[in-house]
Amino acid sequence: MSALIVAGTDTGIGKTIFAAGLTQALNGTYWKPVQSGREEETDSQIVVRLSGRPVLPEGCIFDLPASPHLSAEAEGAVIDPDTLTLPEIDGPLVVEGAGGLMVPLNREMLYVELFARWHAPVLLVARTQLGTINHSLLSIAALRAHGCPILGIGFVGDAEPEVEKTICDFGDVPHLGRLPRIDPLAPETLKGAFATIDLNTIKVAL
Repeated sequence: MSALIVAGTDTGIGKTIFAAGLTQALNGTYWKPVQSGREEETDSQIVVRLSGRPVLPEGCIFDLPASPHLSAEAEGAVIDPDTLTLPEIDGPLVVEGAGGLMVPLNREMLYVELFARWHAPVLLVARTQLGTINHSLLSIAALRAHGCPILGIGFVGDAEPEVEKTICDFGDVPHLGRLPRIDPLAPETLKGAFATIDLNTIKVAL
């Protein structure tokens, strides 16, 4: 098994769409360790719809759309990180985090600390909107501080070449490509847009 973690600089930036495209492109399997919120489609349901690839059951799933520790506590639960081990499967495994890197899993552990346990390469997803330089460089610093191997950074949104270059230069990370706005968003349009992503670099790491 080869696992790849898809992490985001923030919530609502298109990380799940990127993960769906990656799962499709790699002919992989998707896993969401913790799902916070299920009022609408869950991330796993979105990935199934857009990728057509196998999706494993979530490690934990909660109703409240909030930080994982708060979602769990709202249901009288506590997330036990020891139960969140990487599933053993054949082929590539795409693992998607929740929100940003520094969100708590419980009152003692941050999500990035769980990533560090797994020792799998991390693909950081960032949007190209205003504020992304700060969020991206802080996220890169957090990954390095916790000893997480960084595969590179993928962007989502309109092209901002100078912003993207600034992040990659200061963060010293490879630019893995950018997903533009996709309308309509469907399996075929996502597949076409993902052709711009540097899959060769990603596959070498798996």
